[in-house]
Amino acid sequence: MLHGIINVYKEKGYTSHDVVAKLRGITGQKKIGHTGTLDPDAEGVLPVCLGKATKVSGLLTDKDKSYRAVLLLGVTTDTQDITGTVTKRCGTDCLCADTVQTVIREFIGLYEQIPPMYSALKVNGKKLYELAREGKTVERKARTVQIYDIQIIRMELPRIEMEVTCSKGTYIRTLCQDIGDRLGCGGCMESLLRTGSGPFRIEESYKLDAIREKKEKGELESLLVPIDAVFRQYQKIQIEPALEKRLRNGNMLRIDCRQEKLKDQEYVRIYDSAGNFAAIYKYVETDECFQIVKMFLQ
Repeated sequence: MLHGIINVYKEKGYTSHDVVAKLRGITGQKKIGHTGTLDPDAEGVLPVCLGKATKVSGLLTDKDKSYRAVLLLGVTTDTQDITGTVTKRCGTDCLCADTVQTVIREFIGLYEQIPPMYSALKVNGKKLYELAREGKTVERKARTVQIYDIQIIRMELPRIEMEVTCSKGTYIRTLCQDIGDRLGCGGCMESLLRTGSGPFRIEESYKLDAIREKKEKGELESLLVPIDAVFRQYQKIQIEPALEKRLRNGNMLRIDCRQEKLKDQEYVRIYDSAGNFAAIYKYVETDECFQIVKMFLQ
Protein backbone atom coordinates (compact mmCIF):
# COMPACT_ATOMS: atom_id res chain seq x y z
CA MET A 1 0.00 0.00 0.00
CA LEU A 2 1.17 3.51 -0.82
CA HIS A 3 1.56 6.00 2.04
CA GLY A 4 1.91 9.71 1.35
CA ILE A 5 0.28 12.71 -0.28
CA ILE A 6 -0.11 13.49 -3.98
CA ASN A 7 -0.50 17.13 -4.96
CA VAL A 8 -3.24 16.75 -7.57
CA TYR A 9 -4.23 19.47 -10.05
CA LYS A 10 -8.01 19.12 -10.12
CA GLU A 11 -9.29 19.95 -13.57
CA LYS A 12 -12.57 21.65 -14.40
CA GLY A 13 -15.56 19.30 -14.58
CA TYR A 14 -14.36 16.90 -11.88
CA THR A 15 -15.72 16.87 -8.35
CA SER A 16 -13.24 16.26 -5.54
CA HIS A 17 -14.85 12.83 -5.08
CA ASP A 18 -14.32 12.10 -8.80
CA VAL A 19 -10.59 12.71 -8.31
CA VAL A 20 -10.47 10.28 -5.38
CA ALA A 21 -12.38 7.64 -7.36
CA LYS A 22 -10.03 7.96 -10.34
CA LEU A 23 -6.97 7.75 -8.10
CA ARG A 24 -8.35 4.57 -6.55
CA GLY A 25 -8.50 3.13 -10.04
CA ILE A 26 -4.99 4.31 -10.92
CA THR A 27 -3.33 3.13 -7.70
CA GLY A 28 -5.45 0.05 -7.05
CA GLN A 29 -5.95 0.91 -3.40
CA LYS A 30 -9.06 2.02 -1.52
CA LYS A 31 -7.56 3.98 1.37
CA ILE A 32 -7.52 7.44 -0.24
CA GLY A 33 -9.08 10.75 0.80
CA HIS A 34 -8.95 14.39 -0.31
CA THR A 35 -8.21 17.34 1.96
CA GLY A 36 -10.82 19.94 1.07
CA THR A 37 -13.59 20.19 -1.49
CA LEU A 38 -13.21 22.19 -4.69
CA ASP A 39 -16.32 23.01 -6.74
CA PRO A 40 -16.61 21.09 -10.04
CA ASP A 41 -15.99 24.27 -12.09
CA ALA A 42 -12.98 25.26 -9.98
CA GLU A 43 -9.46 24.10 -10.77
CA GLY A 44 -6.18 23.77 -8.97
CA VAL A 45 -4.48 22.29 -5.93
CA LEU A 46 -6.20 19.33 -4.27
CA PRO A 47 -3.86 17.37 -1.97
CA VAL A 48 -4.94 13.73 -1.83
CA CYS A 49 -3.83 11.43 0.99
CA LEU A 50 -3.01 7.75 0.53
CA GLY A 51 -2.69 5.00 3.14
CA LYS A 52 -1.49 6.21 6.54
CA ALA A 53 -1.53 9.76 5.23
CA THR A 54 -5.36 9.74 5.35
CA LYS A 55 -4.92 10.42 9.07
CA VAL A 56 -3.58 13.84 8.19
CA SER A 57 -6.55 14.87 6.03
CA GLY A 58 -8.26 16.85 8.79
CA LEU A 59 -5.07 18.66 9.72
CA LEU A 60 -4.48 19.68 6.09
CA THR A 61 -8.06 20.92 5.69
CA ASP A 62 -7.28 23.44 8.45
CA LYS A 63 -4.42 25.00 6.48
CA ASP A 64 -4.57 28.41 4.81
CA LYS A 65 -5.48 28.57 1.14
CA SER A 66 -4.62 30.82 -1.81
CA TYR A 67 -6.71 31.41 -4.92
CA ARG A 68 -6.79 33.30 -8.19
CA ALA A 69 -10.35 34.37 -8.96
CA VAL A 70 -12.20 36.50 -11.49
CA LEU A 71 -14.98 38.67 -10.03
CA LEU A 72 -17.71 39.77 -12.44
CA LEU A 73 -19.47 42.88 -11.16
CA GLY A 74 -23.07 43.74 -12.00
CA VAL A 75 -24.34 40.15 -12.07
CA THR A 76 -25.83 38.33 -9.06
CA THR A 77 -26.71 34.61 -9.20
CA ASP A 78 -28.34 32.12 -6.85
CA THR A 79 -25.10 30.12 -6.57
CA GLN A 80 -22.85 33.19 -6.26
CA ASP A 81 -20.90 32.04 -9.32
CA ILE A 82 -21.41 32.30 -13.08
CA THR A 83 -22.96 28.80 -13.33
CA GLY A 84 -26.06 29.81 -11.38
CA THR A 85 -29.34 31.42 -12.37
CA VAL A 86 -29.05 35.19 -12.66
CA THR A 87 -31.20 36.89 -10.03
CA LYS A 88 -30.17 40.50 -10.67
CA ARG A 89 -28.29 42.62 -13.18
CA CYS A 90 -27.00 46.10 -12.52
CA GLY A 91 -25.03 48.62 -14.57
CA THR A 92 -21.40 49.22 -13.64
CA ASP A 93 -20.64 52.30 -15.77
CA CYS A 94 -20.59 54.50 -12.67
CA LEU A 95 -17.79 52.50 -11.04
CA CYS A 96 -14.22 53.76 -11.08
CA ALA A 97 -11.09 51.70 -10.52
CA ASP A 98 -10.02 53.60 -7.39
CA THR A 99 -13.36 53.01 -5.65
CA VAL A 100 -13.36 49.33 -6.54
CA GLN A 101 -9.81 48.87 -5.29
CA THR A 102 -10.60 50.68 -2.02
CA VAL A 103 -13.66 48.50 -1.34
CA ILE A 104 -11.79 45.28 -2.13
CA ARG A 105 -8.98 46.21 0.27
CA GLU A 106 -11.57 46.76 3.02
CA PHE A 107 -12.16 43.01 3.11
CA ILE A 108 -8.60 42.27 4.24
CA GLY A 109 -8.63 41.13 7.88
CA LEU A 110 -11.26 39.36 9.94
CA TYR A 111 -14.52 39.14 8.08
CA GLU A 112 -17.98 37.80 9.02
CA GLN A 113 -19.10 35.61 6.13
CA ILE A 114 -22.45 33.86 5.70
CA PRO A 115 -21.92 30.48 3.97
CA PRO A 116 -23.77 30.12 0.66
CA MET A 117 -26.82 27.90 0.27
CA TYR A 118 -25.02 26.06 -2.52
CA SER A 119 -22.39 24.51 -0.24
CA ALA A 120 -21.69 21.14 1.36
CA LEU A 121 -22.32 22.39 4.90
CA LYS A 122 -24.98 20.39 6.72
CA VAL A 123 -28.09 21.60 8.55
CA ASN A 124 -29.98 18.92 10.49
CA GLY A 125 -28.04 16.24 8.65
CA LYS A 126 -28.80 17.56 5.16
CA LYS A 127 -26.36 19.37 2.89
CA LEU A 128 -27.25 22.96 2.11
CA TYR A 129 -26.98 22.48 -1.65
CA GLU A 130 -29.56 19.65 -1.42
CA LEU A 131 -31.98 22.04 0.27
CA ALA A 132 -31.18 24.75 -2.28
CA ARG A 133 -32.00 22.40 -5.15
CA GLU A 134 -35.38 21.81 -3.51
CA GLY A 135 -35.95 25.54 -3.60
CA LYS A 136 -35.49 25.92 0.14
CA THR A 137 -33.48 28.58 1.94
CA VAL A 138 -32.49 28.20 5.60
CA GLU A 139 -30.88 30.64 7.99
CA ARG A 140 -27.09 30.31 8.19
CA LYS A 141 -24.96 31.77 10.93
CA ALA A 142 -22.11 34.06 9.91
CA ARG A 143 -18.67 32.60 10.46
CA THR A 144 -15.48 34.52 11.12
CA VAL A 145 -12.91 33.97 8.39
CA GLN A 146 -9.71 35.85 7.70
CA ILE A 147 -8.54 37.38 4.44
CA TYR A 148 -4.78 37.77 4.75
CA ASP A 149 -4.30 39.58 1.47
CA ILE A 150 -5.99 40.47 -1.82
CA GLN A 151 -3.86 41.47 -4.78
CA ILE A 152 -5.57 42.83 -7.89
CA ILE A 153 -3.85 41.27 -10.91
CA ARG A 154 -5.93 42.90 -13.63
CA MET A 155 -8.93 45.23 -13.62
CA GLU A 156 -11.00 45.58 -16.77
CA LEU A 157 -14.38 46.56 -15.35
CA PRO A 158 -16.76 44.87 -14.86
CA ARG A 159 -14.16 42.09 -14.41
CA ILE A 160 -11.44 41.98 -11.76
CA GLU A 161 -8.82 39.25 -11.57
CA MET A 162 -7.41 38.95 -8.06
CA GLU A 163 -5.26 36.74 -5.87
CA VAL A 164 -6.69 35.95 -2.44
CA THR A 165 -4.87 34.41 0.53
CA CYS A 166 -7.28 33.34 3.25
CA SER A 167 -8.04 31.08 6.20
CA LYS A 168 -9.81 27.74 5.99
CA GLY A 169 -13.56 27.83 5.46
CA THR A 170 -13.51 30.96 3.29
CA TYR A 171 -15.90 30.89 0.33
CA ILE A 172 -14.44 32.92 -2.53
CA ARG A 173 -17.85 32.90 -4.24
CA THR A 174 -19.33 34.64 -1.22
CA LEU A 175 -16.42 37.08 -1.04
CA CYS A 176 -17.09 38.04 -4.67
CA GLN A 177 -20.78 38.61 -4.03
CA ASP A 178 -20.08 40.56 -0.84
CA ILE A 179 -17.66 42.86 -2.68
CA GLY A 180 -20.28 43.46 -5.35
CA ASP A 181 -22.97 44.14 -2.77
CA ARG A 182 -20.77 46.65 -0.96
CA LEU A 183 -20.19 48.42 -4.29
CA GLY A 184 -23.96 48.52 -4.78
CA CYS A 185 -24.00 46.58 -8.06
CA GLY A 186 -23.79 42.94 -7.00
CA GLY A 187 -21.25 40.47 -8.28
CA CYS A 188 -20.45 36.81 -8.79
CA MET A 189 -17.41 34.62 -9.25
CA GLU A 190 -16.61 33.92 -12.88
CA SER A 191 -13.68 31.54 -12.40
CA LEU A 192 -11.59 30.07 -9.60
CA LEU A 193 -8.12 28.54 -9.45
CA ARG A 194 -6.73 27.28 -6.14
CA THR A 195 -3.03 28.04 -6.25
CA GLY A 196 -2.07 26.76 -2.82
CA SER A 197 -3.27 24.69 0.12
CA GLY A 198 -0.98 24.74 3.14
CA PRO A 199 2.50 23.76 1.88
CA PHE A 200 1.22 22.49 -1.48
CA ARG A 201 1.68 24.83 -4.46
CA ILE A 202 0.18 24.70 -7.94
CA GLU A 203 3.64 24.67 -9.58
CA GLU A 204 4.25 21.23 -8.05
CA SER A 205 0.82 19.71 -8.80
CA TYR A 206 0.01 16.91 -11.28
CA LYS A 207 -3.02 16.29 -13.47
CA LEU A 208 -4.63 12.84 -13.41
CA ASP A 209 -3.22 11.88 -16.83
CA ALA A 210 0.33 12.64 -15.62
CA ILE A 211 -0.25 10.57 -12.48
CA ARG A 212 -1.56 7.68 -14.58
CA GLU A 213 1.51 7.91 -16.81
CA LYS A 214 3.81 7.76 -13.76
CA LYS A 215 1.95 4.66 -12.56
CA GLU A 216 2.38 2.94 -15.94
CA LYS A 217 6.11 3.67 -15.83
CA GLY A 218 6.38 2.33 -12.26
CA GLU A 219 7.31 5.79 -10.98
CA LEU A 220 4.20 6.65 -8.96
CA GLU A 221 6.06 6.72 -5.64
CA SER A 222 8.17 9.61 -6.92
CA LEU A 223 5.06 11.82 -6.69
CA LEU A 224 4.37 10.99 -3.05
CA VAL A 225 5.08 13.70 -0.50
CA PRO A 226 6.12 12.09 2.83
CA ILE A 227 3.61 12.51 5.65
CA ASP A 228 6.03 14.40 7.89
CA ALA A 229 6.79 16.93 5.14
CA VAL A 230 3.54 18.78 5.90
CA PHE A 231 4.66 19.28 9.51
CA ARG A 232 8.09 20.77 8.87
CA GLN A 233 7.09 23.89 10.82
CA TYR A 234 7.10 21.78 14.02
CA GLN A 235 10.30 20.92 15.85
CA LYS A 236 11.64 17.39 15.45
CA ILE A 237 12.30 15.14 18.46
CA GLN A 238 13.70 11.62 18.21
CA ILE A 239 13.08 9.40 21.23
CA GLU A 240 15.41 6.99 22.99
CA PRO A 241 14.75 3.21 22.69
CA ALA A 242 13.49 3.12 26.30
CA LEU A 243 10.43 5.18 25.28
CA GLU A 244 9.61 3.07 22.23
CA LYS A 245 6.78 1.06 23.84
CA ARG A 246 5.12 4.15 25.32
CA LEU A 247 5.27 5.88 21.95
CA ARG A 248 3.71 2.95 20.08
CA ASN A 249 0.88 2.85 22.62
CA GLY A 250 0.30 6.58 22.25
CA ASN A 251 1.10 7.18 25.91
CA MET A 252 2.32 10.38 27.51
CA LEU A 253 6.05 10.95 27.01
CA ARG A 254 8.54 12.67 29.29
CA ILE A 255 11.47 13.98 27.28
CA ASP A 256 14.16 16.44 28.28
CA CYS A 257 13.28 19.39 26.04
CA ARG A 258 15.32 22.17 27.64
CA GLN A 259 17.27 22.69 24.44
CA GLU A 260 14.11 22.95 22.31
CA LYS A 261 12.61 25.83 24.40
CA LEU A 262 9.04 24.74 23.72
CA LYS A 263 5.92 26.71 24.55
CA ASP A 264 2.82 25.31 26.22
CA GLN A 265 0.60 23.38 23.71
CA GLU A 266 3.27 23.61 21.02
CA TYR A 267 3.20 20.73 18.52
CA VAL A 268 6.30 18.63 17.77
CA ARG A 269 7.18 15.84 15.34
CA ILE A 270 8.09 12.64 17.19
CA TYR A 271 10.33 10.04 15.54
CA ASP A 272 11.06 6.57 16.89
CA SER A 273 14.57 5.50 17.85
CA ALA A 274 15.20 4.28 14.28
CA GLY A 275 14.37 7.69 12.86
CA ASN A 276 10.91 6.82 11.47
CA PHE A 277 8.23 9.50 11.69
CA ALA A 278 5.78 8.29 14.31
CA ALA A 279 3.38 10.95 15.59
CA ILE A 280 2.46 14.53 16.35
CA TYR A 281 2.59 15.32 20.07
CA LYS A 282 1.99 18.55 21.97
CA TYR A 283 3.99 19.87 24.90
CA VAL A 284 2.07 20.38 28.15
CA GLU A 285 4.06 22.84 30.21
CA THR A 286 2.26 22.29 33.54
CA ASP A 287 3.06 18.55 33.51
CA GLU A 288 6.38 18.91 31.64
CA CYS A 289 5.33 16.12 29.30
CA PHE A 290 4.12 15.44 25.77
CA GLN A 291 0.62 14.26 24.89
CA ILE A 292 -0.46 12.50 21.71
CA VAL A 293 -2.26 14.49 19.00
CA LYS A 294 -2.10 12.09 16.05
CA MET A 295 -0.41 8.72 15.63
CA PHE A 296 0.96 7.63 12.25
CA LEU A 297 2.77 4.38 13.02
CA GLN A 298 -0.25 2.04 12.84
